[in-house]
Amino acid sequence: MLALAIPALTQQTQPLPDAPSASSTSSSSTTSSSDTKPAANPANDRILWTLPNYLTVENESHVEPLSAKGKFKLTAKDCFDPVEFPFTAILAGIGQAQNSEPSYGQGMEGYGKRFALSFADNTLGNFMTEAVFPSMLRQDPRYFRLGKGGFMRRTGYVLSRSVITRGDSGQSQFNFSEVGGNAVASELSLAYHPAGERHITDALSVWGTQLVWDGIANELKEFWPDIHAKVNRKKNSH
Repeated sequence: MLALAIPALTQQTQPLPDAPSASSTSSSSTTSSSDTKPAANPANDRILWTLPNYLTVENESHVEPLSAKGKFKLTAKDCFDPVEFPFTAILAGIGQAQNSEPSYGQGMEGYGKRFALSFADNTLGNFMTEAVFPSMLRQDPRYFRLGKGGFMRRTGYVLSRSVITRGDSGQSQFNFSEVGGNAVASELSLAYHPAGERHITDALSVWGTQLVWDGIANELKEFWPDIHAKVNRKKNSH
């Protein structure tokens, strides 16, 4: 039912709200080829100097759509970035301390199972929301920074990205890739979660957790360049 409904709904598009616009510097007759080239990612791709940030774009107006191959390539680069492994190790350590998934027990064996579970959940969720669903539905998995306006306006824009995304056509669409992709990923995750945690409530918990993490990631993508710039200015002033 969902697979049948999604294609029809994604055809109803409208202009992306609050999206950054580029100022025109020349007439259409003198527009250079650089106006259509893909925009570069932020100068510093790593959030907090460490976390990978390959799916953030600064200037929406100059960005060409990604091919399916490009979506899978960027997602793989994001999931298997070297920093992801210590980050997952920290999450597994928190789970160990909280004794999440009690059937895993403690010790190195329990820790190893929690590490594998966290890594699998994150990787599966990323591939579904950033590669599989965007390729099927022709949606763009990248985050387009607003980069201007007050804190509340930009925060509102960030929150809206959980339900609104950009299609490969450049128009705004309901974010089936985020909402539906995480829903499918959470259902699939039941196949490898502990036997006692394979209920619909467990799937909903994983789904909600992934949506929250993605929302936090978008907040960092939006505001990190501003924080980074302020830190650099402070360093240069000394």
